[in-house]
Amino acid sequence: MKCVIQGGRVIDPASQLEADHAIYIADGKIVAITDTLDGFTADVTLDARGRIVCPGLVDLSARLREPGQEHTATIDSESRAASAGGITTLVVPPDTDPVIDTPAVVELIEDRAKKAGRVMVLTMGALTQQLDGELLAEMAALKQAGCVGVSNGLNAVKNTVVWRRALEYAATLDLTVFITAADGWLQRQGCIHEGTVSARLGLNGIPESAETIAVMRDLLLIEQTGVRAHFHNISSGRALSMIRDAQEKGLNITADVSAHHLHLCEHDLGNYDSFSHVMPPLRSIRDREQLQQGVRSGVIQAICSHHQPLDADAKLGPFAETQPGISGLETLLPLTLKLVEDDELDLRTALASLTCQPAAILGIEAGQLKVGATADICVIDTDAHYECQPNQFVSAGKNSPFAGWLFHYQPCYTLFQGKLVYQR
Repeated sequence: MKCVIQGGRVIDPASQLEADHAIYIADGKIVAITDTLDGFTADVTLDARGRIVCPGLVDLSARLREPGQEHTATIDSESRAASAGGITTLVVPPDTDPVIDTPAVVELIEDRAKKAGRVMVLTMGALTQQLDGELLAEMAALKQAGCVGVSNGLNAVKNTVVWRRALEYAATLDLTVFITAADGWLQRQGCIHEGTVSARLGLNGIPESAETIAVMRDLLLIEQTGVRAHFHNISSGRALSMIRDAQEKGLNITADVSAHHLHLCEHDLGNYDSFSHVMPPLRSIRDREQLQQGVRSGVIQAICSHHQPLDADAKLGPFAETQPGISGLETLLPLTLKLVEDDELDLRTALASLTCQPAAILGIEAGQLKVGATADICVIDTDAHYECQPNQFVSAGKNSPFAGWLFHYQPCYTLFQGKLVYQR
C-alpha cells in the first residue's frame, strides 16, 4: 500500500525535526518527508491537518496475559488496545505461563503476535529458570531466539550470589538486564506505601527502603560486573537520586517510570480504591514530584504503561486481597501529554520518552521518523475532548483509576509497518 499523511505537524524527537510536512509511505517504509513528491500516487491519503504526526510509541513493559491467562486477555485483544493507544512496539515481561525461559515460548508469542499483525511484540527472557531465583536461565539461547533483554520479572532474586552470577552471565552476552527493584522481605505482605495514609487506612505498608535497599545492592553489583542495566518502574525520589548519582559516575544504566506514578500518589487511594492498588505502590506527593523532575532532567528516559489487564473480580473485595495492576495501554499517551498541558514537561521531551528513548534502551530501530525507516506512525488529535471511560477500553482489562479524567490528546490514526491498523 502507498500512503501519504498530509497536513500534519511532524515531530521526530530523534532528529529534532518539527515542521509541517507530508510523509510518503510505500512498501511499509517512509520514502519521503517533504511538502510534495512528484510522481507519487497514493492508494490512501490521511488528513492530519491540525494534528501531530510522530513515531509510533514504544512501551517497555506490557503484560498481555498470553500464554497462560487467556481468560483475562490475549495477544490479539491487547494488540488491538495498543494500536488504539498509538503503540507500535511493546515488550512482554517474562512472567507468562509458561515462563519465557526457553526459545519455544519466545517463538509461540512471536507467532501469535505476527498473526495479530498490529504491533511489534518483543519478548524479555527470564534471568533465572521459572523466575525462582535459583538456577540461571539459558540466556544465550534466549538471546538467539530474539529476546531483547533478560529480567526476573516481579520476582526478586534474594540470593546475592545467584544475582551476581546472573549479571555476570548477562554481561558476557551483552544483554541488558531489566530490573524491578524490590526487597522481597521488606515488601512482603504490604500493599500500600508505608506512611500516614497506610496508618489511617490500617493497611500493611511497604517502606521506601524496600526499593532503595534493592537499588543500592543492584548498583553495587552492576558496577562490579559491568552489565548494562535498566531499572523498571522506579517509584521513589530517593531511589531516583541514587540512580542519578550512578549515571554521573558513568554506570551504564537507564530507568523508566509508569505513567500512573507521574500522576497519582498515596492520597489517591481515598477510601480503599482498589483500582489504585499497584506494585510498586503509589508513594508520596514529594516522590511524584521528584519522578516528574527525573523525566525532565533525563535521569528517567522512558515512560511506560506497565500494562496489567485484570478480570473484573480481581479488584473486588478487601483492598489488601485485590490484585495490583492498571490497564494502561490506552492511557499512556494522554497521561503523558497531560503533563505537557500541566507544564510539567515540554512536548519534545514527552514524545521522546515514548518513542526514540525507549527504542534506544532496547537497541532497536524504532521510535523515529526518517527516510528508509519502517512506517510505524501515530497521528495525534490535539483538540480531542473526551472523558476516560475504562468500560469502553479496547483492552480486555477495564481496571483503571482514571475513570472520569478529561483528556485532550488522542490517537486518531496508527500505522504499523505502513499499514493502517487503527482509525478513530
